[in-house]
Parts: sequence; structure tokens; C-alpha cells
Amino acid sequence: MSMNIALSGLGAAQKDLNTTSNNIANANTYGFKESRAEFADVYSNSIFSNSKTTTGGGVQTATVAQQFHEGSSIYTNNPLDLRVSGTGFFAVAPNKAEPANNNLTRNGAFHLNNNNEIVNSDNNYLLGYEVNQDTNTVASYEPKPMAIDDTFGQPNMSKNMNIAMNLPSGEATPKSTPFDFSNPDSYNKATSSTIYDSLGNPLKMSAYYVKQDDTQPGVAPNTWSVYYTVSDSGGEKALDVQNGIGSGNGHLGHELQFDAGGQLVTNPPNFQTVDFQTAGIQLGGADGTQNLIFNYDEPTQYAAPFEIRKLEDSDGATTGYLSNVDIDSDGNILASYSNGKDKVIGRVAMARVANEQGLAQLGGTLWNVTQDSGAAVWGDASQGSFGSIKNGTLEQSNIDMTQELVDLITAQRNFQASSRALDVNNQLQQNILQIR
Repeated sequence: MSMNIALSGLGAAQKDLNTTSNNIANANTYGFKESRAEFADVYSNSIFSNSKTTTGGGVQTATVAQQFHEGSSIYTNNPLDLRVSGTGFFAVAPNKAEPANNNLTRNGAFHLNNNNEIVNSDNNYLLGYEVNQDTNTVASYEPKPMAIDDTFGQPNMSKNMNIAMNLPSGEATPKSTPFDFSNPDSYNKATSSTIYDSLGNPLKMSAYYVKQDDTQPGVAPNTWSVYYTVSDSGGEKALDVQNGIGSGNGHLGHELQFDAGGQLVTNPPNFQTVDFQTAGIQLGGADGTQNLIFNYDEPTQYAAPFEIRKLEDSDGATTGYLSNVDIDSDGNILASYSNGKDKVIGRVAMARVANEQGLAQLGGTLWNVTQDSGAAVWGDASQGSFGSIKNGTLEQSNIDMTQELVDLITAQRNFQASSRALDVNNQLQQNILQIR
């Protein structure tokens, strides 16, 4: 009997050593959760024995329980490195065609594969929810693999140019007249912006501002002339304003007149140009009927420097190529493109269970739900009991190396003690066998 008790002690000590060694080996495994061997005594009794004098039957391993407290953070430069700060798990699927067959993980080391799908190092697909682009709300809580488009947006030609600016009141008239865009002495200020034709080709649009000489007959005080040009492969060409004012070189611009308080009195404050084909701009097959409408948003003439407060092309865009991926604390996956457009791809799916220690460990820092853990509850990051998501951050293992080394020494001492008990039992049996 005592031999079996000592053997059970050896087995328990070995299990404790194995558990501790596994914890130490995974100290640098992202999202790893430490395990703890829990033991129970063995006791048996019968009607033929006296319960007051019966000894225990040894020890048994009750369970190896994982501890799901959070690990510390490690910061990276990868925006697809994620950690859950609080309760919850990421969901990954080994087969993108079967997202319902998924596993849970706290390891958020993700990247894009060759199809721009978000995967982990084992090529399991990160699951997320589709998002309504207009309201930025989850359209369906059915988790699906997340893929990011490498291009976004169809080419769209520029049309409306929204401008807010200040023209300095103290400006003198230019040294040279009439206006000539090739002569810097014939205008006071100039600015430029990129516009797009119907094929998405970029063109340079320039605006020139000329302070008029109010000492001349018919010229009102605080009046500026504005002229526009567009540059193509053949050079810079005038983009005349419909029914605009003329200049000595035949260019047609328009006027901006201000009152004594520096406020615009020109009515209406928007001006439409002739089409690009009429202006002789080479478009290479793009729509030649394109023209521009300049909408001035409360321009001013104050005693302040020349300032462009807004120069916005509200329509034009070219095809954008993926330039950056970011994930916010709510789990929204935001893709940025080279054309300045942003798109919410989806929202990272979060899952939790009622009993985390009931999860079945699969290896690779993966767990699967069981009857003991309860069914997975799906939701959003930062909502309800779910934790937030931090990008550029990974969760390290929750191993306390100091405690593990202490546990290792304790398990070693227990093994030695049980081994000694087994040795003593063996010696006693040998002594009994030698009695004649």
C-alpha cells in the first residue's frame, strides 16, 4: 500500500514538473496562458476498515487548469499586431469557406497574405463582421474572413473646386500689365492644385490673382482679377471663364470685389470655365466636355498675409492603391488609399465564453468551445463586457518567471521526497523477504 502511495506522489510531482516546464518553455509565446496542476488526495474506506485509522491512498491529478489573466504588452510597428485589453478572444478559421468552424485565440500577430486576407502565422483567417459604409454599424453578426482591397475607387473627373482664402488688402498692382501667366511680374499671388480627368489622369490647375488698379476709370476699389490655367503634356494653357472679363492677352478671368470691411460683394460667388476641349487641353481620350466650377466660400480681403484656407476638389479622384491599414479600439479595420480615400473594411469579431477554463486547448495558442465552457457569445470590442483592441501591440504570455522557478524547485523537492519514500518502502520489503 505504501509503495502505491509513494508511486502516486512521484507521478504527481512529475506532472507538476511537466506543467511548470511547459510554462517556462512558452514564456515568449504571444497570447499563451499559463497552466497550473491541481491535485486531490485519494481516500478509500469500507465496512471492513476503521475510518479513524485508515490512511489516505495517495494523490491524483485533479486537473491542469489554465489561468486566463492578462499578460503584459509588447509594442511593435505592425498595425496588424493586435491585443485584447480586457475580456474576449479573437476568432480565426482554418478554412475561409467554413467560418463557422472557428477557434479562439489571444495571439493577435496577424498579417496580410498574398490575397490581402488577414491571417496569422498558421494561415488561419481572422474573422470579422461586415459594416454598413453609410452608418458605420455592423450589418450582420455573422463572422467572416476579413480581406482588404488593394485598390479602391473608380476614376472621377474634377468638377467643383471649393475655395476659401484671404487676399491681402495692402497689395499694390503688379509691375507689369496685362496679365501673362508666364510673367511673375504680371500677377500678385498664385496657387495650384491637382485635378483629375475622367480617366483619373492628374492635371495641374493654377489660379492667378491680380490686384486691379482702382485709379483707372471704371475700376471699383478692392477689386481682384482671377485667371485659371491647366497644364497638360504640351504645357500650361488658359482655362477661360464663361462670360468672364478679358485681359490684354485675351485670357478670360473673373472679378472678386470686396467692401470696406473685407467681405465679398461679388454675386454670385461661383464661376464656371469653358470645357477642356475648347481650351485646347490634351486629354488623351478622356472626356473633353469637362469643365470646372469655382465656388468661393466667404473669401476675405483683410490686412493679413495671403492665405489659402481651403482649396478642395470635391469630385475628382483617381484609382487609389492601398497605402495603410489601421484598426481602432472598437475593432474597425480602416484602409487608406493613395487617392486620399478611406474605407472601413469591417470590424474585428470578438467572442467570449462563460467559463474560460472549460475551453479545450488545441495548441498554437488556440482554444475551442466545449460544453463546459459554454457557447461562444459574439460581440464588438469596447461594447458591454468585451475589452478594447489595441493595434501595434501584442499580448505576451502571462508567465511569471520568478514564480515558475520557485514552483520548479518545489516540484523537484516533492519528487525527491516521494522518491525517498519509495526507496524506504523498497528497503523494508527487502528486509521482510530476508527474514528466515
